[in-house]
Amino acid sequence: MPHPPSDLAEVRALAFDVFGTVVDWRSSVIREGEALGAARGLEVDWAAFADAWRAGYAPAMDRVRHGELPWTRLDDLHRMTLDELLVRFGIAGALDEADRAHFNRVWHRLDPWPDSVTGLTRLRRGYLLTTLSNGNVSLLVNMAKRAGLPWDCVLSAELAGHYKRDPEAYRMVSRLLDLPPEHIMLVAAHQDDLQAAHREGFRTAFVKRPLEHGPEAKPDLSVDPCFDRVADDFHDLADQLGLPVGPRP
Repeated sequence: MPHPPSDLAEVRALAFDVFGTVVDWRSSVIREGEALGAARGLEVDWAAFADAWRAGYAPAMDRVRHGELPWTRLDDLHRMTLDELLVRFGIAGALDEADRAHFNRVWHRLDPWPDSVTGLTRLRRGYLLTTLSNGNVSLLVNMAKRAGLPWDCVLSAELAGHYKRDPEAYRMVSRLLDLPPEHIMLVAAHQDDLQAAHREGFRTAFVKRPLEHGPEAKPDLSVDPCFDRVADDFHDLADQLGLPVGPRP
């Protein structure tokens, strides 16, 4: 049986941010962009395209927050951004609707980080594991099925009708799991996500993903005092939580 640290003995569930924390969105989008480009004879800087697509993520959610759009699932926000980028990169005329629809669902097919599946499997020995992602439910389920992510349940901002970092997204997890917030630990690679969860009473674990934005990026890896744990990967987190050693990638 696991022997959790005394300061975290009440934690029963781990809730995971997904994009960047569990899966490597950038490399996955670049890979599929290159395949699409090869199939359609397109010369595109797919790394720049992936970065621009991700950069449209927060502004698109803000349109929902500010009432410019009604509640809109992430798949549809991604598609709005994709259509704008196809024009900006000069390839809108080269892709038909089937190409666009398939490429938009690349977010359903993101590859996990090397430690994700084995690390989550190990963490699941001691805790209930759930997603807490802005991805819609179908996206998260399809991703988990393809990548072998061993979630006990899939919780999405879609169920709250609010995107992170709105308080309602975190409160939804506590309500649906029937656990007080202090019995849930958010695991994420993004400081603002963890800070928002902390404000709602969650425990927090910062898992560093220095390559999320590529090898040339200089990510913010600063540690806020509100983080209960800081880990290099999911196996490091499992070690800190007193879980038995499992196979590493």
